[in-house]
Amino acid sequence: MNSIRSVFKAGYGPSSSHTIGPARAAGIFAKRNPYSTKFRMTLYGSLAATGKGHGTDSAVKKALHPAEVSFIWKEDVTLPLHPNGMLFEAFDSSGGISDRWEVCSIGGGDLKDGSGLVEAFPGCYHHNTMSLIMQEVKRDGITLWEYVEMCEGREIWDYLADIWSVMERSINSGLNDEGVLPGMIRLQKKAGLYHTRSKQSSGITRDMGALFSYALAVSEQNASNGLVVTAPTCGSAGVLPAVLAFLKKKEKLPVVKVLRGLAVAGLIGALIKENASISGAEVGCQGEIGSGCAMAAAAATQILGGTPAQIEYAAEMGLEHNLGLTCDPVLGYVQIPCIERNAIAAGKAMECAIYALFSDGGHKIDLDAIIETMNVTGRDLQSAYRETGRGGIARIWTDFTGGGGDKNEF
Repeated sequence: MNSIRSVFKAGYGPSSSHTIGPARAAGIFAKRNPYSTKFRMTLYGSLAATGKGHGTDSAVKKALHPAEVSFIWKEDVTLPLHPNGMLFEAFDSSGGISDRWEVCSIGGGDLKDGSGLVEAFPGCYHHNTMSLIMQEVKRDGITLWEYVEMCEGREIWDYLADIWSVMERSINSGLNDEGVLPGMIRLQKKAGLYHTRSKQSSGITRDMGALFSYALAVSEQNASNGLVVTAPTCGSAGVLPAVLAFLKKKEKLPVVKVLRGLAVAGLIGALIKENASISGAEVGCQGEIGSGCAMAAAAATQILGGTPAQIEYAAEMGLEHNLGLTCDPVLGYVQIPCIERNAIAAGKAMECAIYALFSDGGHKIDLDAIIETMNVTGRDLQSAYRETGRGGIARIWTDFTGGGGDKNEF
């Protein structure tokens, strides 16, 4: 199984599969063709259907600047490898095609072509299932974060410290930001307002309001093309940082405790990537928000003193209770319902952690089984509910702000 570095990547929103991945692919292709001044990109399937709303063309233009680039959108054609397919073509000085590369953006900024993963992090884990990991930590009497350190090496802590720094910066930027999010929806930013109202409240309302505000802050930064960390995607980038920031402040945690929670979250994310998918275009939002919720639930349980069994239980619940969640972004923007989902999933992650901490960690269905179930469920979803912007809320949404009023049929 690959390093948890493959789970946590800093990059600019709004979508790891639609901006980070394609921009990364464009950069790789440009290096292969250093003398080309003209490129063409063809987008397929889900990537074509929602690429304009996600800003795919803008991200690729920046990656290929100052070269000229043209785009072809083929949303009704899906490549066999993945719904987020791309074809890059380079032109020579006479106008002929000098190179071409078919590649897919498979979620979390990762790329895959006919040869496999592109520039992947090396595998460093002994096992690729939670059940085998649990057997090892039980046998050796170690924690899950110690297992991560054992496999990754002590240098993983410097990497996670940098990741946490970006997460904190995203929260702080979002809490201090105001105005309207980019795009046709004209959605108002709410993080700062929620944070202010939380401080004016008391008890559980104060706590939940603060937690929501942190998730909104990161999600709104993501929707504004700001710098965020995939956790495991940009679309779910607000869940884990919100839970970590909330617990850090509430429990007055030293940073080392936060980083241990982050390590455990990364382990859960790596398992899901290895055995299923985190791509909304492939398995729906359960692969994004569901995975983010599972990761955050595991991190919270670790931070609050849970055993490996309790951590596994919390992660299992975080994913299980998001099974079947569809990916239906309105107008292709990572705004409705994506931003609210981050806040609600952060709350759910805390609930899963607390529920698990009240148990002895024993339960009937393990995390491995739920990961497999999520994978099968996601692939059974109609394509309209897998990031194409053709089903669910995206299909029935009506603009009541005076800017239209017609249903958005795609």
